[in-house]
Amino acid sequence: MVDEIKSLDDLKSAVAGKPAAAAAAEEAPRTPVRDALGRSYATGKRKDAVARVWIKPGSGKVTVNGKDINAYFARPVLQMILRQPFQIANVEGQFDVMATVVGGGLSGQAGAVKHGISKALQLYEPSLRGALKAAGFLTRDSRVVERKKYGKAKARRSFQFSKR
Repeated sequence: MVDEIKSLDDLKSAVAGKPAAAAAAEEAPRTPVRDALGRSYATGKRKDAVARVWIKPGSGKVTVNGKDINAYFARPVLQMILRQPFQIANVEGQFDVMATVVGGGLSGQAGAVKHGISKALQLYEPSLRGALKAAGFLTRDSRVVERKKYGKAKARRSFQFSKR
């Protein structure tokens, strides 16, 4: 085994107990993941909302639950949230998005679609992963509503105290 070690990577894999070929296979460059229609699919989540997102090359049309982005997300802030991954990756107007989203409220749904778009973009074009990851768009925001406890009015709020 000692005569096989020729580089630092080989040394690292030998210490980890893996053959050099297996270590090289783990660090292989990412390949695009696309279906037969040239689309990439990803699931995005935020709070209780779950979004299924497909992206494909196109003119920048965004459809959410069969409606245009302006009809589904009427507030400009929510529309801006959906455009952020494209702005970070410098690919605005180059992809069509088709998303279905369920659960939660509009803010959570917008965050879920944004997460799904980011994941689908990096699957479609792996070179965009660095910019999206640095912006924090590939990380699932794990904050969810705390559950209500027994003996409490809400999750933490107690009932009003009465001395008499």
